Amino acid sequence: MAAPVQIRKMQREDLPRVMEIERECFSAPWSEHAYLTEIHNHAAHYVVAVLDDCIVGYAGMWLVMDEAHITTLGVAPSYRRRKIAEQLLINILEEAKRRGARRATLEVRESNQAAQSLYKKYGFVPIAIRRGYYTDNRENAVVMWIEDLHDPAFTARYNALRQRLAEELTPPITEERSC
Repeated sequence: MAAPVQIRKMQREDLPRVMEIERECFSAPWSEHAYLTEIHNHAAHYVVAVLDDCIVGYAGMWLVMDEAHITTLGVAPSYRRRKIAEQLLINILEEAKRRGARRATLEVRESNQAAQSLYKKYGFVPIAIRRGYYTDNRENAVVMWIEDLHDPAFTARYNALRQRLAEELTPPITEERSC
């Protein structure tokens, strides 16, 4: 079931809930201090997804020159499979394009097929393996790229996916009938 969320900039007061989700999602979580540093970094963009006044996910990226590097994306386990990660990814890609990024990249655990599927859906292509990248268990990371965020073929596909998601998130109009 798709759930439309409000996506807004991550704030200091969001960090306790972000850290709860971080520990639920990742076996080698970032520290609260790392997030505090990131939300004040002008080259970064960190957001939270809010549903019914509750933070249910978050995402972040750095912009280095013309490259967006997606650093994190997490959704609370009890809110997964509701298209929240997809909404966060779209927000990050929109901000990357707004800031002039031409390319986007990320690393994802080799075992995380659900995340890889989402990224592939949005045009990310696996290009390399970082052996032993994750410090908790030495798991490999798959490096994924979008080479050109402004390529007409990418743009057409991306816009179609955004439109389809918007339609899924819009509740159907029900017609009132009298007896």
